[in-house]
Amino acid sequence: MKKGITLCLSVLLTLCIAVSFTFAEEKKKREKFGSDSRHETAKRVSFKPSDKKVRWKMVMPWSKGLLFYDIAVHFCDSVRLASAGRLDIKPFSADELVPAMQSFDAVSKGSAQAGHDWPGYWKGKNEAFVAFASVPFGLDAEGYNIWLYEKGGLEMMQELYGKFGLFALPGGQCGQEMGLFSNKKATKMEDFKGMRVRTPGWYMDILNNLGAAVSPLPGGEVYLALERGVIDAAEFSSPAINYPMGFDEITKYAIQPGVHQPGIQCGLFFNQKAYDELADDLKWIIDICAKETQLWSYNWINGLNAEAIRKFREKIEIVKIDKETLIEFRKITKTYLDDLKTKHPDVKKVLDSQEAFLESFAEWRDARSGATPWPYETYIGGKITE
Repeated sequence: MKKGITLCLSVLLTLCIAVSFTFAEEKKKREKFGSDSRHETAKRVSFKPSDKKVRWKMVMPWSKGLLFYDIAVHFCDSVRLASAGRLDIKPFSADELVPAMQSFDAVSKGSAQAGHDWPGYWKGKNEAFVAFASVPFGLDAEGYNIWLYEKGGLEMMQELYGKFGLFALPGGQCGQEMGLFSNKKATKMEDFKGMRVRTPGWYMDILNNLGAAVSPLPGGEVYLALERGVIDAAEFSSPAINYPMGFDEITKYAIQPGVHQPGIQCGLFFNQKAYDELADDLKWIIDICAKETQLWSYNWINGLNAEAIRKFREKIEIVKIDKETLIEFRKITKTYLDDLKTKHPDVKKVLDSQEAFLESFAEWRDARSGATPWPYETYIGGKITE
């Protein structure tokens, strides 16, 4: 009996050792999940700080009254502070040095060294620029940040701008836009037919396909067009940027959500020759300050958005498009974007990359759902997702 027990214990001990060894071996096979590619560069800094003072000019499509202008100025301030004034980029608002929509060409030609933008403005130069600005039903702020910095988006952005003699970096993420300010309570698909709307870019084409009549009026003309009944509805930007424009004074509704721009992505672009001539330490300062601007702008704008939407609610009704209409809208958008891909190879390349990211991220997005940080009473009332 004792011999049998001893034998059983010996076999059990052998099995435990084997399992432990196998587990240890398996553990050894797994590498660390992810790494910071910049670390190797930072370990051995071979360049010295430049003592040369550099003076640049930045042009943009923004007037001084828009928060986008403040984002551009924030970047310039960050560079000045980090470089102790060695690189001084002076910002010029729209029409101070060049007309708003000529800022891209001015930097490309070297008339100015830097620019700030919403890349979709350069749709006429290459359709793919829109994908780096915002895609209807596309990437949100989180998605843009991951795709740009971790999934090859930045390299595609630099390749596209590089065709025009420019070096580009992300330069301001403002989150989701508001939907349409309107005097018509449109929540169903049929409501949009015949509606006269102001919006630019791909959303303009999509709404036209729905039967709306759309024009891309400049921002400065939107208020008067709404007031005079030239258009029925208009979108421009996020709540904080829209509020000073006073659309709630002349409309009754804000039709949500802003599916046309789940994430407003801005960009910084530099004349390639001017950038190449910079000392290495100043290039790193530009890179780090661009990332700091990307982070700051999202927090700043969205903090202000929460305040602005409360002010809007005091004067207008916030209405939601119904679920069935959103799903149908999503289908129409896909048909439109798929058609764009067949006509524009650069659009196909970028959108395929973004869509592959969305697929790869979907499982984690689903697994984490249900933890939306609503106020206590909202959550226990049954609203657990956003």
